[in-house]
Amino acid sequence: MRIFLGVLALGLAYLLFWPVPVEPVSYDPPKGPGFTGEFEENTALEGAQKVVLPNGAIGPEDLAVMPDGTVYTTDLDGNLYRIDGDQAKLVEALGGRPLGLKAGPDGALYIADSFRGIMRWNGPGTLETLVSEIDGAPVIYANQLDVARDGTIYFSNSSDRFDPETMGGTKPTSVLTVWEQSDTGYVARRTPDGTVEKIATGFVYTNGVALSPDEDFLLINETGRARVHRLWLTGPNAGQQELFLGNLPGYPDNLEAQGDGTFWLAFASPRVPSEVLMPYPFLRKVLWRLGPKVRPAPIHRGMIMQFDADGNILRTLQDPAGGLGITTGGRIVGDQLYVMTLDSDSFARLPVADLPPIRP
Repeated sequence: MRIFLGVLALGLAYLLFWPVPVEPVSYDPPKGPGFTGEFEENTALEGAQKVVLPNGAIGPEDLAVMPDGTVYTTDLDGNLYRIDGDQAKLVEALGGRPLGLKAGPDGALYIADSFRGIMRWNGPGTLETLVSEIDGAPVIYANQLDVARDGTIYFSNSSDRFDPETMGGTKPTSVLTVWEQSDTGYVARRTPDGTVEKIATGFVYTNGVALSPDEDFLLINETGRARVHRLWLTGPNAGQQELFLGNLPGYPDNLEAQGDGTFWLAFASPRVPSEVLMPYPFLRKVLWRLGPKVRPAPIHRGMIMQFDADGNILRTLQDPAGGLGITTGGRIVGDQLYVMTLDSDSFARLPVADLPPIRP
C-alpha cells in the first residue's frame, strides 16, 4: 500500500508541477459555427488529383506563380520544385524550411523561411537573405509573405516564443502557440530601401497575409483565434486594424490573392474540441503533461474557401474524409485549382470546370 501511495503521489506531483514549455493564458473562445450555413459540408475536394513529390518528400506548403507562368513549390527539407503538369521536378536544394512563396515584380521568387527569415531567389545559386532580424532581434518564425508592386515585402512572423527549428519542426510550434495563446506573432514589412519595421503586433500565431488589389489594405490570418484581420495601409484609415472575418469554423493557414479581387484561404484544421479548456490555463498545463497522445493536434479535414474584398464567402471546397492531410493554401492557375498541404507527400489539383459555382 505504501508503494502504491508513493507512486500515486509521484504521479500527482508530475501532473501538477512538472515543467512544461507552455505557459497558457486564459481565453474564452466563441462557439464555432461548425460546417453549416456558408460553410455547409461538401465533398468537392475528395475527387482532386494528387501530384506526388519525388523521392518521398513531404510538405508542399505553398505555391508561387512567376511572371512567365512557371509555378514553384517547396518541401519540408528545403527543396525547390517546378510544377510541370502532373509532375513536380526538383530545381535546387535551398535548405531551411521554406513556407510562404511569392513572385516579386522583379521576376524573383520571394520566400518566407521559418528557419532563416525572408529570402530571395532568382535562379540556381542566387539565394540570398533579405531579412533575418528586426531591431536587433531575430525573426524566428517567418511564415507567409506578399510583395507589393513597388517591391515592398509584407510578411508574418508566427511566434516570438517558439522557434520551429529548436522545437523540432513547424507543426509542434503551431500547436504550442495556439495551446498557450501567447500573442507574440506580428506582421512586418521591408521597403525597397531595406528598411524593416513591424506594422501590426499581438497575434496568436500570425499566418497568411495578402494584399488587396489596390494595395490599400493587407489581410492577416490569426490562426490561434480562427479569424482574419484587415490592416489599412493607405487612405484615411491608414494604420488602423479591424476584424475582417471572425469566428471561422477552422484555423486559417495561408492566404492567396487570386488577382481578380478575390482571395483563397485554407484551413489547416477544423476547430478542435479541446477549445473548451481555453478558459482554464492550469488544466491545459496538466493535459500537456499527459503526453502527445492526448495533446491537441490538427484534425485532417481539408477545406479551402474563396471570398471577396468585402468578406463575402463565395464558395467552400471540403475534404471531410481528410485524404489530403493538412490543407495550407489554394489558388487557381490556368484551368486548375491547386490545393497545397503541410504534412502530405503531395498537393492536389482540381479542374476549374469542376468547382462548385460562386454564390450569387
